[in-house]
Formats: sequence, C-alpha cells, structure tokens
Amino acid sequence: MPYILALDQGTTSSRALVFDDRGTIRSVAQREFTQIFPKPGWVEHDPEEIAASQIAVALEALSQARAKPGDIAAIGITNQRETTVIWDRATGKPIYNAIVWQDRRTATFCQELKARGHENLIQQRTGLLIDAYFSASKISWILGQVPNARQLAETGRLAFGTVDTWLLWKLTGGRVHVTDASNASRTMLFNLHSGRWDNDLLDLFRIPASMLPAVLPSSEVYAEVSAVAGLNGIPIAGIAGDQQAALFGQKCTGPGLTKNTYGTGCFMLQSTGHRAVASTHRLLTTVAWKIGDTTDYALEGSVFVGGAVVQWLRDGLGIIRASSEVEALANSVSDNGGVYFVPAFVGLGAPHWDSYARGAIFGLTRGSTAGHIARAGLESIAYQVADLMDAVETDAGAPLKELRVDGGASANDSLMQFQANILGVPVVRPSITETTALGAAFLAGLGAGFWKDMQVISDLPREERRFEPCLPRSQAAAMRQGWNEAISRTKSWEKIRERESHS
Repeated sequence: MPYILALDQGTTSSRALVFDDRGTIRSVAQREFTQIFPKPGWVEHDPEEIAASQIAVALEALSQARAKPGDIAAIGITNQRETTVIWDRATGKPIYNAIVWQDRRTATFCQELKARGHENLIQQRTGLLIDAYFSASKISWILGQVPNARQLAETGRLAFGTVDTWLLWKLTGGRVHVTDASNASRTMLFNLHSGRWDNDLLDLFRIPASMLPAVLPSSEVYAEVSAVAGLNGIPIAGIAGDQQAALFGQKCTGPGLTKNTYGTGCFMLQSTGHRAVASTHRLLTTVAWKIGDTTDYALEGSVFVGGAVVQWLRDGLGIIRASSEVEALANSVSDNGGVYFVPAFVGLGAPHWDSYARGAIFGLTRGSTAGHIARAGLESIAYQVADLMDAVETDAGAPLKELRVDGGASANDSLMQFQANILGVPVVRPSITETTALGAAFLAGLGAGFWKDMQVISDLPREERRFEPCLPRSQAAAMRQGWNEAISRTKSWEKIRERESHS
C-alpha cells in the first residue's frame, strides 16, 4: 500500500491529495462549493454539499493517481475548524446549514456572556476567548432557533460535530461519531486540563452532553470507510483541525517552532510542547495534537481575512479577473502610495478581537490606482501576521528566529519578501506548501504504521526557499505605524453605525 490519502476540507473548497512515502504529492483534486450569506455577517454552508464535494474529490484524486482502495494505507482528515454541523441521528440529515467559523450572528450573545463575567472561567478551562468564532455559541443558536431542536437534543436524537466529525459520520454510514482533541479544543466546550468535555460549560450554553462526539487521539485507526463505493475498506487513521495539521506538516514539533498559514484567514501557531501556556496577549491556547497518551499544545493567533482579501479584490471590487493576477497588479506600482487597506469584513481576530470592526481603505488620493489598492490588500495580510507575531513573542518571552509559511498565498514571492521585511526575520517556505494536507497524511500514516515514527518524517525534505529581510528596521517601523493608525480607525465601527441608525 504505497499511498496516503489526505482529505482537506476547507472553507471555500474541498480538496483531496494522494501522497507517497516521501511526502510527495502524486495527485490533487479540488472542488469549490457554495458560500451562503443569508444576512450581513452570516456565513453558512450546506453540510450535504460539503460531504458530497469531499467524497467526489477523493475519488477523483485516486483516479488521477491510478490508485485503487487497496493502494491506500490510510486516510487522514483535516478540516475547517469551529464550523458547526448538527444533524438528526435517526435520519442522518442536518437540521440546519453548517454555521461557518467566520459567522458573526452570535456576537451579541458572546458580549452578554462577557458582561455576565464568564470570560475568565472560559479562558481558564478552554484556553479560548469568548467569541462568536467558536462552536459553542453556534450550537446554542441552532438549538434556540430551529423549531423542536432543543427537545430533540434533550432526547438524544441530535448529534453535533465539527466538519471532521460530519465527514467521519458520512464515510462510515453513521457508525462512528468521534472527533480528535485538536478539533474538540476549538469548540469552547473542551477542558484543556482534564482532556474532556466540560460539564459546567455545557450547562452554561445549555447543550446536552449526548450531542457531543467522543474525543480520541489525532493519530490512530478510528474505522474503515464503509459507505462510499471506491473508498470502502480504507482505514481512517488521522484527524486534525487544519491549522494544527499545518503545524504538524511543517514539523513544528518542538517548543518555539512557529508557522503561519495563508489561507482564507491567516493562522499563526507556535508549538509549546507538552505545556499549555496561558496567553496574556489575547492569543489562544489550543491542543496541537494528541498522539497516544501525550498531548501537545500551541499558542495561536487568528486573522479572519487573509487570502480572502484577494477573493474580494476579484469578486467584490472586480479589479482582477483571477486571483493569480494580484501579484502583477500589486507590482505595477513601486509602493502603496500611502494607501492602507484593513480587511475587517467580519471583524478583527487576534490580538484585537473586535467583532464590530469593519473593513476600510485609507489614504486614497486622485493619484491612487487599482495597483495601489491591490498592493495595500496584499500588504494587509503581512501587517496582520506581524501583529500576531508581536503577541506570540511577548507571550513566549523569546524573539522569533524564523517563520515557516504555507497555504495558497505563500506562493506569492512578493508577499513573502514583504512579510520578511516587516517581521525582520527569515520567512521559510517548504518544498511542499500543502502542509495542511501533508500534516493530516503524516498523522494518518503514523496511526496506520505507514511511517514508523516521527524521525522518519523529520528526515523528509522541508525547505524550498528562504526570504531574508532587506528593509531597514526604521522604515519597517514607520510603515507599521501607518498600519496601526489605519486599524485603530476601523474598530467598533459597527457599533458607531448602529448608534447613528437609532439616533
């Protein structure tokens, strides 16, 4: 069995990749699915479309690699995190669309929880800050808004899962209802210290424990596929949330090693080893993975809109026809011309955590062009990552030595060079930038015995290019000051607008 199949279920597309024992990609299949925006700030997906698209690309990837199920040693699953699916155990049908991690409909409810003094309890137990980002408030909303949902939940009929759990359920025909520790730690219901669901938090959010999946390690055989012709019989042996999978794929398995993924959002994680480090700078403490009885942890900062800014330049503003055109447009000008773009379309993530911030472009003049806006859009990604790095360095008590990068936008050389210039440390791009899928493959391969141990994985090739900073620190500091001024003006914007509408 020469291959591992990684299922990479993301926010805008489902992907499947076949890897060989060198960690080399043998095939890739991808399919976008529908983004649903019922109201401003609301983001939903159709769970059935998620599952169907993921199964379709899995079969396509096997076909491209000319592989049969018997050639696949194991399947690894990695997924968009926090996105919430609730379904009826009896029918297997979702009772509502998946509420996506980006969704802000529960922001007011989260503010009420803070006002009632629950923030310290939740941060101490879960390592998370109270925010609409996480699953707990989404579950609570569905139970409160969908007719008969709470009654069904209390009788044990309803099942909750993040997307990994939903896919496992579908692949096994409803036989398996489990998640791994990394995904559980993103729900705001999981106690980092006990390694179990927290009953006090379940009571706080009025969520019956019977809805929740069993929490297992991130690397072990959970079941074999039994409900998908063309995949049946393949063991499913690895699960991790997408950012934890990317950390593992980047081989950041020792304390202090740090990666940033440039996807729809940006996610910086720093490994803290076997110690759960409490943040004092509004970062998250999260499970990185659990292997056997050993749990590793990480500090995390999340940017809600990273690569998605390029999608907006394409679909919203219409200044590019394809995402691949953005680098050339940005490079058509020598600098940003004093333009700063804060893409706070759904609020600001770490370290600001402002649900009421909104996007804005500052510094426009008659001389501003589409090139300046494109450049400012790309630069906004790097500035947000720099904000994360400042917080990580302070919490960790040590300066960053290098940043390992991955995700779609990491292929943009101009952006990576600008990132190194702003950070003042080398930015290292791996030979395989599909590190999210690769991490899932590594976890599954370890769980199924495809790779003997971590040392074998560590010996595989890693670095493709290193971007060294080449901008004077004084100039970088001045540019960041401009960014700080811009971002300060976007904060609480929605609250200001609401006050005006009621006056």
